[in-house]
Amino acid sequence: MKKMKLPIGIENFEKMRTKGFYYVDKTGMIKELLENWGEVNLFTRPRRFGKSLNMSMLRYFFDIDTDRSLFDGLAISKESKLCEEYMGQYPVISITLKATEAADFQTSRSLIAMEIQDEVQRMEFLAESDRLSATEKESYARLLQRDIDDGTLYRSLKTMSGLLQKHFGKKTIILIDEYDVPLAKANKQGYYREMVLLIRNLFEQALKTNPYLEMAVMTGCLRVSKESIFTGLNNLKIYSLLEAECDEQFGFTDDEVKKILSYYGLFDYYDLTKEWYDGYKIGRTDVYNPWDVINWCNQLLTNPNKIPKSYWTNSSGNEEIQRFIQRMGDGVTQAQVEKLISGETVQKRIEEQLTYDTIYSNTDNLWSLLYATGYLTQSGMPEGNLVRLTIPNTEVRGIFRDAVLRLFEKKVAEDGVALSDFCEALKNGKAEEVEKLFTNYLKQTISIRDTAVKKEFKESFYHGILLGILGYKGDWGIESNRESGEGYFDIAIEIDDASIGIVIEVKYAEGGQLERVCKQALKQIDDNDYTAELRSDDMQTILKYGIACYKRQCMVVMEREIL
Repeated sequence: MKKMKLPIGIENFEKMRTKGFYYVDKTGMIKELLENWGEVNLFTRPRRFGKSLNMSMLRYFFDIDTDRSLFDGLAISKESKLCEEYMGQYPVISITLKATEAADFQTSRSLIAMEIQDEVQRMEFLAESDRLSATEKESYARLLQRDIDDGTLYRSLKTMSGLLQKHFGKKTIILIDEYDVPLAKANKQGYYREMVLLIRNLFEQALKTNPYLEMAVMTGCLRVSKESIFTGLNNLKIYSLLEAECDEQFGFTDDEVKKILSYYGLFDYYDLTKEWYDGYKIGRTDVYNPWDVINWCNQLLTNPNKIPKSYWTNSSGNEEIQRFIQRMGDGVTQAQVEKLISGETVQKRIEEQLTYDTIYSNTDNLWSLLYATGYLTQSGMPEGNLVRLTIPNTEVRGIFRDAVLRLFEKKVAEDGVALSDFCEALKNGKAEEVEKLFTNYLKQTISIRDTAVKKEFKESFYHGILLGILGYKGDWGIESNRESGEGYFDIAIEIDDASIGIVIEVKYAEGGQLERVCKQALKQIDDNDYTAELRSDDMQTILKYGIACYKRQCMVVMEREIL
């Protein structure tokens, strides 16, 4: 039997249900949304957690022109009373503000206007409606003007909802996906105040003073402060990361991931999937990042020998992490970063109402931002707004590690003398000098604690530090994690003008047993013949280094082989 396709990047509910894509049933959200009724509802979730697909699902459920068969067999279809009362019963205005990034305000404003106008054009039947007056049809036509004025733009959603109510005799449902993206981009590009004015006026007209509104649903990453754009909006119901309501409706639960893996014959990868992509806590529910799970399954179907990698974190620049790591020593302590990367928790006060122009202004806001955007998650139950924060999984921990290493490399590059001394000592086989200089480098960055974090992660961290130092030698041939002999070496170096080959095995010494682990590293080099490639490239002198690290300590042993 042919398997359903994996829905990579599919955010349209109708396409998902009619074109043979695997769909994880989140229609329970509809029931919870209606039973917990709020006139204006805001869901704050990290990016790539299914916000857009859920908004598309809501559109197809409520819209008057919906195909009811799209929901056959799904959880909501069992709620016959709700379906009878709400399914296909409302005109729906649905817009997304995710594609509104621009270098200047006018361009971004135009993108927002065009997004709204695309939705207006979808309602072109209003231009011929015998239920609208000539004046009302003129109002519809003004919404499509190329150079739409501010007043018309501000009132556009409200105007549309009024026209739809007149035509259908029913109030309108308004869906606004990724409502805060224009604000985030505007803050980055320097026109935040202008964008706040636009969004505030647009929302105030559509959501606060709109007699034609039945219900509105918005999604975003942050709950932007009322003082910024939600002034006087007293009908706003918030579904934040701390709320138990709808906590299973964004992201994949453990049972849902097990079903996906089983369906595609990939259940043997369950533990690895959990380690890399699980760990997020929303309300009382632990969830996986759905974007990661789908992409990971797709790669495994192509190549079962694939190793996990970062999908979610590579879909943005990770600016939040960079800013956080750069604050070490300025409100963010080195010990806090060490705890997080080592799998421990840090208790912080979380402020759920922020403004984009102040999120980097102080460290408390930065902690809240990392939580809201999914780089950190809650561990256990919060105590008011005090939340124990932790890194959710191996994928995100790697992003923190890489940010630390980039900052370390920047600092290292500022001291060319020390770099030169280290590389010369390594080249000349001076193990004691290498050990002394490498220990000094370790004191300049964070350490990795003896915690539940896997040994492989700890070793890769110290491996990364060493590569960052060696990157100084642009004329050395440096290879990392390459196959040679019977396995994969950590680092191999060829210094052609001196015919010197170097192979390095870096290990983490659990419990500080540095000497024993150094000997194990050298034995591994010999047992797996990691020097094979160096010999085949005619290196005349081969230096074999075993390096053991523990927190900020290291030991280096060396063996020389003359060919």
